[in-house]
Amino acid sequence: MAEPVEVFHGGDEVTQGCFSKIGRLKGFVTTTTSFIFFFFLVVIGALFWLDIPIIRGNPFSFTSEVHHERIPFPLTCSDSVNYTAAFKPKASSAKTCPDYFRWIHQDLKPWKASGITKDVIERGIPSADFRLVIVNGTAYVDRYRPSYQTRDLFTLWGILQLLRLYPGKVPDLDLLFYCGDNTVIMRRDYTGLFAKPSPPPPVFHYCGQKAALDIIFPDWTFWGWLEVNIKPWEEILRAIKKGREKVKWEKREPYAYWKGAITSRDRSHLMRCNVSRKHEWNVRVYLQDWGKEIGEGFRHSNLEDQCTHRYKIYAEGVTWSVSEKYILACDSMTLMIKPKFYDFFSRSLVPMQHFWPIRRRKKCKQLKFAVDWGNNHTHEAQAIGKAGSKFIEEMVAMRNVYDYMFHLLNEYSKLLKFKPTIPPNAQRLCAETTEQGLAKEFMLQSMVKSPSDELPCALPPAFEPQDIQASLDSKKNTNSAFGSSTVSGGAAFVSASACFFIPSAMIRSAFL
Repeated sequence: MAEPVEVFHGGDEVTQGCFSKIGRLKGFVTTTTSFIFFFFLVVIGALFWLDIPIIRGNPFSFTSEVHHERIPFPLTCSDSVNYTAAFKPKASSAKTCPDYFRWIHQDLKPWKASGITKDVIERGIPSADFRLVIVNGTAYVDRYRPSYQTRDLFTLWGILQLLRLYPGKVPDLDLLFYCGDNTVIMRRDYTGLFAKPSPPPPVFHYCGQKAALDIIFPDWTFWGWLEVNIKPWEEILRAIKKGREKVKWEKREPYAYWKGAITSRDRSHLMRCNVSRKHEWNVRVYLQDWGKEIGEGFRHSNLEDQCTHRYKIYAEGVTWSVSEKYILACDSMTLMIKPKFYDFFSRSLVPMQHFWPIRRRKKCKQLKFAVDWGNNHTHEAQAIGKAGSKFIEEMVAMRNVYDYMFHLLNEYSKLLKFKPTIPPNAQRLCAETTEQGLAKEFMLQSMVKSPSDELPCALPPAFEPQDIQASLDSKKNTNSAFGSSTVSGGAAFVSASACFFIPSAMIRSAFL
């Protein structure tokens, strides 16, 4: 394993993109031009050194992301197999869906009273990468702009697998989808004196936040992340479960581990917590150079080989990060730097049951406190780690992912006030793959082989307003216990996996 790197620069939020190709300077360069060029470099260097924010989209922001040639979605269709005729599920499902399914009702609430018209959908086209229409069980896509990497390819592939799993059960629908990082439908735009026409356009997306109205859908990595060689979810989860058995929890390195690319301020600041000549924060962080990994065949980025520390850190990237589920699956206690964004399942994660919360301010001290506490309370720390892994393995099993997709699309379709029709520029999507190489391998690994013999799980009812408030208050109180220096006596935490008390003196020591 590579040695931890010591990083001295402040860093900043780095937007995703590609390195610009810089041609060689030709010809004679005057003294004046040389001076201006040198001054320009000094200014840019100062921006990084002084930790001055770089605005998203700035041409001088950098990243280790590597551009890949776009892959078109397969359009070779076969009607030789009638999956609908083979779909003969049991009469009813005895299983109730996981609790996080209840957020479906909340995410669709902005359109509950008004419904969704075609005009409302089309107002969202400037924010979308593609439009998906399902008519009589067949999917069609109308692309508006290229998405980043192959996110749209694998998202659409996942929807096709849902149609194979529950043929004839997914209703007709018409929706817009955005495959980027940042949320796009902001709540502030549809409230107040200068609000845009209501209701807001419904746009499906991978993540949400309190200030946004994006409809949250499972991200593309459940069917594979081609560009960084991360296999489909079922495959990589099996590999992680096998990999974590190589080093038992008690024998793992007694430090907090993080490895990734610096794509946010939180991650940049996290680098300051690394071991150095001056400090030992019990943190080990490693920079991930994807360009180098691609060149070396991904030999040092296997997720199943990263379950070697007792504690793993989750830090958001540009927004939410798909790394969350891989980190939680490791059995290590997850130290989660307070996220601003959430995906479809993370709103049901409970602090001090599934993870240990870390506030953004003074995170180095907090990380050290958490590690010291865990090393002195190994049974409790291990219990939190195992509870997080159990949640991911059971609640976010692939069958539940498909059921979430089914219920979200089904509830969404009930809001449509028009009959979906195929857009004139749309192309039919097919469940067969004509791709080659790794894309085809991932598709074959994640392909639904036959229709389900069971109906989807039963969707639980919507949250009552007091339920949501109670959940928010509980998380706020937990964070306050770790962020306040005036806590009297200490903080007691009770969960399904552990019950313990942390004296206030220990809590204060992490923040003073």
